[in-house]
Amino acid sequence: RLLTNLLVIMDKAEAYAKERKIDLGYIVNDRLAPDMNPFKFQIQSATDNAKFAVSRLTATAAPSWPDTETTFDELKARVQKALDYLKGFSEADLAGGDDREVTVRIRGEERKLTGETYFLTRALPNFYFHVTTAYAILRKNGAPIGKNDFLG
Repeated sequence: RLLTNLLVIMDKAEAYAKERKIDLGYIVNDRLAPDMNPFKFQIQSATDNAKFAVSRLTATAAPSWPDTETTFDELKARVQKALDYLKGFSEADLAGGDDREVTVRIRGEERKLTGETYFLTRALPNFYFHVTTAYAILRKNGAPIGKNDFLG
């Protein structure tokens, strides 16, 4: 749902930027603070978190998507690619994922977690963080979006 909402938010931001003659390349590389990653990283990370969560919980291999997007259109295409990937899974595919052992790297160390622990303490918070940060960067740049756009 949030990836779908993210596309709507990005469309609104794009329309606003074109109306105001704001360079979308600026937004792609903008960040909230000097030591934070830019908008493009937030999109790449949100989509990676979504695909890895589903692949880990279903014990399937996640596709490899190099982080080569440099334009707003390429970032929108990446969100759509993530949505298309997620549509390939059913509720039945996720059955048992909460009890499945998942291995993740945390601060350089491999950790084994149950699927439920992984999802609730790693995947979901990271996904929300990156989608929220992307939203905040767009809002900071004047996009006429609000809470209802984020929630859908």
